[in-house]
Amino acid sequence: MKTIDDINFSGKRALIRVDFNVPLNDRFEITDDTRIKATLPTIKKILSDGGSVVLMSHLGRPSNGPEEKFSLKHLVPHLSDLLNVDVQFAGDCIGETAVFDSEELKPGEVLLLENLRFYKEETAGDEEFAEKLAKHGDIYINDAFGTAHRAHASTAVIAKFFPNDKAFGYVMANEIINVNKVMQEGKKPLLAVMGGAKVSSKITIIKQLLDKVDTIIIGGGMSYTFAKAQGGSVGNSMVEEDKLDLALEILAEAKEKGVEFLIPVDSVNADNFANDANKATSKVDAIEDGWMGLDIGPETEKMYAEAIKKSATILWNGPMGVFEMDSFAHGTKAIADAIVEATENGAFSLVGGGDSVAAVKKYKLENSVSYVSTGGGAMLEYLEGKELPGIKAILN
Repeated sequence: MKTIDDINFSGKRALIRVDFNVPLNDRFEITDDTRIKATLPTIKKILSDGGSVVLMSHLGRPSNGPEEKFSLKHLVPHLSDLLNVDVQFAGDCIGETAVFDSEELKPGEVLLLENLRFYKEETAGDEEFAEKLAKHGDIYINDAFGTAHRAHASTAVIAKFFPNDKAFGYVMANEIINVNKVMQEGKKPLLAVMGGAKVSSKITIIKQLLDKVDTIIIGGGMSYTFAKAQGGSVGNSMVEEDKLDLALEILAEAKEKGVEFLIPVDSVNADNFANDANKATSKVDAIEDGWMGLDIGPETEKMYAEAIKKSATILWNGPMGVFEMDSFAHGTKAIADAIVEATENGAFSLVGGGDSVAAVKKYKLENSVSYVSTGGGAMLEYLEGKELPGIKAILN
């Protein structure tokens, strides 16, 4: 795996695909700069070598050409502060002026190109568009794991114009290394915590994990599909009625492969989907009509924590309940605390997927687990065993 550590960038322009798809408020201020900060070591390594940097990214989903709210110019002041460099900005990503600006870069300088998705050719994976982008650099670096599962011009197609001058940045390399620590090299006992609303969105990963892990823990809305599939009463809880047979198949496959498959034994229920709803705790398979399960119960928390603390490798993807509401966040917090304790005792813990990442950040625990993935969909597809275009383009 070729990374930027294998290259001396002295006198070279590095064209880096970054993931600066960050949230902005109504005043175009960045509300979470995690993705920007993640790329700083890559940028600084190149600058310290005596190279210059051209950054390209998307922001949001502009529907038809340039839109003010999706302009990357809003990121320039903060990026300049973080790098302690006056970052230059090109008001386009492929025009003559942008190419002139990148060609005139001196060692130590940084240029940010305008939003790639102002051109439909980006998401279409257009080769001509990719070739125009390629004019901005001598070496191509992909450091945008969050878009690695997309076969876009800047993530997959562009690499062919740098046959011998392409590599992974630190973000990409770290993502691959840390996911492989779970999927390829995971020490036993290996445990996966799978939460979220639907069995259907996690089925491929669960099936993939059944060949890797010793224990799978289930939480979130999909718990109630498993409970109902086994004949339980789940009241008004979220259930995928068309996935009940699938849930039973998964349980049978886990048993056949000797995988401990834990689903909740009790549930914290509400009479309304609201933070101030009335609450009651019941067995997960005995929820009354008119009530819905929104979090795992205390018995489940204890059972799950014990399983987590016995594990040497832990993957966490998805919350245990509607953690956005404080009344139903206790289960997710309990799982987070158990994973932190296991990590402190020597376990390797990987947290990935938007809601899990949001949870560890909410509880300020992101520095207390081994690794927090920056890519939601990309990490899930990688865990599923799919070949990601952004990774394949660098390796080939």
